[in-house]
Amino acid sequence: MAKKGKKKSGPSAQYRWALTVFLMAVALSAVLSLASESMLSGAGVAAALLMLVIFIGLGILFDIIGVAVTSADPRPFHAMAAHKEKGAKQSLMLLRNAERVSSVCNDVVGDICGIVSGATGAVIVTQLQQALSLGSVLISVGVTALISGMTIGGKALGKTVAIKKSTQVVYWAGRFLNLFHL
Repeated sequence: MAKKGKKKSGPSAQYRWALTVFLMAVALSAVLSLASESMLSGAGVAAALLMLVIFIGLGILFDIIGVAVTSADPRPFHAMAAHKEKGAKQSLMLLRNAERVSSVCNDVVGDICGIVSGATGAVIVTQLQQALSLGSVLISVGVTALISGMTIGGKALGKTVAIKKSTQVVYWAGRFLNLFHL
């Protein structure tokens, strides 16, 4: 006799999860791309740079959360939940679903932020080429290299923080989710 509440596993659950992640990625990508396009249309280089920094920052932040959730110890959160601390239940929920949380944070959000920041970089390149009356490929190479460096360097630094401060990161993510009573 099967236990009540036991999660299904196996190929069908994996396919459902893959389909869920696919649909989530399509929807989130569409929303972020639409937001980016609407904010960047007619915007100057400064606004485009601000959008770029926001998307890179979001990618780094979600990467930190995804790594922290996979490396955090649940014991402190059980103690916090016993003392009814805000965010403790949500933190435990994140830890219980670490594989999925990591997939969404690192793969879905992180990759979409990377793609949208690349598209934003293309807008910046076009604007710089028009403003400087240059068609040089060097502007494109420079902007692309800068975006890659900021993203990769930020994520490398973020992973160190995520692993060393995993309890604090997961706790703050739980506190944030608690604001929405999730």
